[in-house]
Amino acid sequence: MTPGSNIPLPAACVAVDVAAPVRLDVSGLLLTADGKVRSDDDFIFYNQPSGPGVTYRSGGGGAPDAIIVDTTAVPPGIEKIVVTASPDAAGQTFQGIEPTATIRDADNGSPLATFTPPRLGTETALVVVEIYLRGGQWKARAVGQGYADGLAGIATDFGVTVEEPAPAPVAPPQPVVPPQPLTPPPPAPAAQPPAAPPVPPAPPAAVPTPGAGKVNLDKGRVSLQKNQTVSLVKGGRPLLARVKMGLGWEPAYHGADIDLDASVIAYGPQRNHIDSCYFGKLTILNGAVKHSGDNLTGEGAGDDEVIVVDLGRLPQEVSGLVFTVNSFSGQKFTEVAKAYCRLVDATTEEELVRFDLTHAEPQTGVMMAKLIRQFTGEWEMTAMGDFVKARTVRNMVKPAAQAL
Repeated sequence: MTPGSNIPLPAACVAVDVAAPVRLDVSGLLLTADGKVRSDDDFIFYNQPSGPGVTYRSGGGGAPDAIIVDTTAVPPGIEKIVVTASPDAAGQTFQGIEPTATIRDADNGSPLATFTPPRLGTETALVVVEIYLRGGQWKARAVGQGYADGLAGIATDFGVTVEEPAPAPVAPPQPVVPPQPLTPPPPAPAAQPPAAPPVPPAPPAAVPTPGAGKVNLDKGRVSLQKNQTVSLVKGGRPLLARVKMGLGWEPAYHGADIDLDASVIAYGPQRNHIDSCYFGKLTILNGAVKHSGDNLTGEGAGDDEVIVVDLGRLPQEVSGLVFTVNSFSGQKFTEVAKAYCRLVDATTEEELVRFDLTHAEPQTGVMMAKLIRQFTGEWEMTAMGDFVKARTVRNMVKPAAQAL
């Protein structure tokens, strides 16, 4: 569905679930012809999970929350039920975590329609869809109206009483204590041997500062943000060894398999495509690049797919490697949680660089990171996180070349 579009409902009882890469609070409001609730009892959410004809169903963290509407039990005078959503984390916006609402037949679970509101930004709550009565027929409409003041803003708009937090109590004035006569100070305690200095905590992962000089691996593991770069140099020497690029992901909610494919594309100095390593071609460049094989679900801890690169054995004409992830089955990255890539020393298994993908777009491909050979012979890794419409690595070759 697109914003403003509507469909007739072929089922009398429907469920509307709203999924996103983060946990959402989903609620429903029963509205009269004037667009208001009759009372606060018409606000259905996790603390008030049932009302006339409308029920809140928790996903328990393993599935999306849902609002179930039994149109045969909706009382007279109620002409519309709006389904709303807001991120569970306080203050979080919908930037990069676009939700998808699925309207289902509540009896058999079959989907009737889906809707992903486009162009979201600073909104902290949404009216996602509405179930409404028109000419004796119940219909569903895609809305996607955002609110910057959270679920409280939506509730207030529709007539729900939202209690303001009580002001902090003011401490009563304290009585003035008259000054006391001075007393001699107590004798100084006997000198104690100095305490052993505390053990310093382990240093956290280095984080490149925007605008600062290039970071290397001298201070240990580096955590990158989008578009930041780290030089694979340690102790002033290029790290020309075998490295592993581990890529991982999880379903946005448990119970759904996510079949993504990790790949690496090799380029020459003129951005010319040399070869691609993926589940259908597990070894390229005379064994300098090897793929671990396809993961069909995304379930389980650790890396889902691993690509081993022997930097020292790469042919000289290879000047750039772009690591990508694709959804051949068409699932969008808004259905994926905790996507990341990490560079690991293949000899010591030490994690060198990590990039966590915190932003998601409803696309089928993402360029995660690139390794670029410098004129000095050293390699640099840059976090990318750029989304494209591409279900296979073949469709990634051109946009990845442009991104080098």
